Amino acid sequence: MINDQNYPHLDKLLWVMDKLRDPQTGCPWDLKQSFQTIVPYTLEEAYEVADAIEKGSMEEIKEELGDLLFQVVFYARLGKEQNQFDFEAVAAAVADKLIRRHPHVFGDRVLTETEVKANWEAEKARERAQKHRDGESSVLDNIPPVLPALSRAAKIQKRCATVGFDWPDTDGVFAKIQEEILEVQEELQRPQRDEQALEEELGDLLFATVNLARKLKKDPETLLRKANSKFEKRFRQVEMQICASGMSLEEASLEQMERVWQQIKHA
Repeated sequence: MINDQNYPHLDKLLWVMDKLRDPQTGCPWDLKQSFQTIVPYTLEEAYEVADAIEKGSMEEIKEELGDLLFQVVFYARLGKEQNQFDFEAVAAAVADKLIRRHPHVFGDRVLTETEVKANWEAEKARERAQKHRDGESSVLDNIPPVLPALSRAAKIQKRCATVGFDWPDTDGVFAKIQEEILEVQEELQRPQRDEQALEEELGDLLFATVNLARKLKKDPETLLRKANSKFEKRFRQVEMQICASGMSLEEASLEQMERVWQQIKHA
């Protein structure tokens, strides 16, 4: 057994991973995993970190960060088994990239906050271009399709903004949102509804709303998570008050539920 007192904790975690993946004595579940199969767990752990941060529980944040770190260690172990990379290579790559993207910290350059952001985007663009040997690259390269839709929409819009394809202020965004609302209404008013066209217009409306959040420097994914939590909290209170009055939700009218909702909202 490993000596807990003398073994660095990160090395201990790597040792645990080695034991779990040992072909002879490892865990059957861990042994059958691959890059593809653990992706859902990685996404789940990342969301659990975000949830812990929103709750503000430092103990929970520490625990969830550990779970997320284990996902990185797992991928690194799989890479090592395929003779592609190991944990050291992963750590070295991100360290080198961060040093390269921060010349104002690790070099002699003095940059303003605006210049720092511009340099960051320029460096990322150069890295993307290098990955395309045929010379054909796009500003939208390397935006993961598996990102949550709201986050990916904001990422796409942010990338386009770096090359000047953006509204100068929120007035243009509000006008676009109004335009998309009208187009949704037009689809709804057609004698024969085209469901595909309606879906496209609703998607355009959501995309335009994400753009407003981005222009106001807000993360749309975080905003919607908070709105979900707020709605859930209020609706649970509506349930409790309706039930306390001797009715079930099915028996209560919309007017009664709305009245309770407004009382809770104003309270």
